[in-house]
Amino acid sequence: MKKAILVYSITTFMFTAVFHKTFSLALFLFLFSLGSFAQDDRPSDYLSKEFHAGRRAALRELMPDNSVMVVFAYPTRTFSNDVDYFYHQNPDMYYFSGYKEPHSVLLMFKAKQTDAAGNAYDEILFVQKRNAKAEQWTGRRLGDEGAKSKLGFKAVFNGEEFQKFNIDFAKFDKIIFDRFPVDIPVSKNDSADLYHLVQQFREKAAIPDDYSKDTRLDTKLYRELTGRLREIKTGEEMDLIRKAVEISCQGQNEVMKTLRPGMSELEIQGLHEYVHKKYGAEEVGYGSIVGAGDDGCILHYMENTKTKIGNEMLLMDVGAEYHGYTADVTRTVPASGKFSTEDKQIYQLVYDAQEAAFKILKDGAQWSDAGAAAKEVIAEGLLKLGIIKDKKDVGKYYPHGLSHHIGLDVHDRVYSSTLKKGMVITIEPGIYIPSGSDCDKKWWGIGVRIEDDALIRENGYELLSSFAPRKPEDIEKMMAQNSVIDNFKLPPLQSAEKKKAF
Repeated sequence: MKKAILVYSITTFMFTAVFHKTFSLALFLFLFSLGSFAQDDRPSDYLSKEFHAGRRAALRELMPDNSVMVVFAYPTRTFSNDVDYFYHQNPDMYYFSGYKEPHSVLLMFKAKQTDAAGNAYDEILFVQKRNAKAEQWTGRRLGDEGAKSKLGFKAVFNGEEFQKFNIDFAKFDKIIFDRFPVDIPVSKNDSADLYHLVQQFREKAAIPDDYSKDTRLDTKLYRELTGRLREIKTGEEMDLIRKAVEISCQGQNEVMKTLRPGMSELEIQGLHEYVHKKYGAEEVGYGSIVGAGDDGCILHYMENTKTKIGNEMLLMDVGAEYHGYTADVTRTVPASGKFSTEDKQIYQLVYDAQEAAFKILKDGAQWSDAGAAAKEVIAEGLLKLGIIKDKKDVGKYYPHGLSHHIGLDVHDRVYSSTLKKGMVITIEPGIYIPSGSDCDKKWWGIGVRIEDDALIRENGYELLSSFAPRKPEDIEKMMAQNSVIDNFKLPPLQSAEKKKAF
């Protein structure tokens, strides 16, 4: 019966389209719409429109009287020539709206506003206009009607209508917005791209090039308000964060089990990310760091070019991003499957520092106290091992801080320096001793970082990343197991043989 109704609908639609001499475009739009908004084979665990509406309501509670907050999408970025990077939405835009497309702007008002027709509103979303030709090349768009039905907004307009939309910004005591990106691409053929939306906003709100001294124009308050909201995770957010963290841990486990000295850093990166995608994680939350030996002593090493890791210590800092939320998990393992004496001494020291920090974690604790506890353990340990001569030199081998928040960003937005129930943070002490360091050569080339993700609770914490082993003996046991991808072998490339160019 459903099939008959669909056939009838298409037949009727085709007749009407031909009558109006717009058959091709109209039929394409009709069929495209069927595919765009009835996708039963897509993930069903995205954040709900009620979540985003709740975040907007929570924001209004924090906004000062007679204020408006403006949130723009992130710019698109060029990868090479006419090819863009995969688009990643501004986390704030996604947090407050659920909208994932570029060239958009969201306005949220503290109090109800009234338009020319007498309609009341306290939020407006301007989005990309639907365009059949563009969508065939670059993907589906929600458009204004899709944003209403899928995202739950009542006042949604195509971006081209922003320029003529009558908003009297002069009447607001506070206009709250983030710092403008300095390198927004501009389109000569689209007056509703992000560049033009920003320029139109600046004209409407009379924002000069230097607005730092105008207290009405407040970028600092933007960061404060979004930080106060985003630093505390809701139950819906935790569902996604837990999944991202567990996926990352399973990636670590499978790599540990399949690791061999003859593998390359790039191959290991690929195995991590394959496991992520097998579980449905769309992206990594940051560039994957896979470094063996001295490469592991470079904090943000992302070249991953060593062709054979050998028997060195291997540092793997890789986090899956699931539906916008990212994990951040690091494990350091011996490529041979067994810790050497020196490897284990440094590893145990980092482990003990992490344990010292964990003891501090609870609602109301000071973030700095956890950092100080970990740093003291490392300083004392390096001194006993003879690697440093004075504890004040600990920064030579432990040059970074202990932790950061995670969520929609891997270094997530935060406002408070006091730990609070509902925060999700990393604990990541490390020791890095590159070759040529001022210590015994036996320590050279050892880089160790252990990074775990923790949810702050009232009287302690929950270790979200407990799925991947941390203790040296547990790591060795994991590495002794067989992996489901052990027998994943590809044929050699024929093009690897040297041949004449012509």
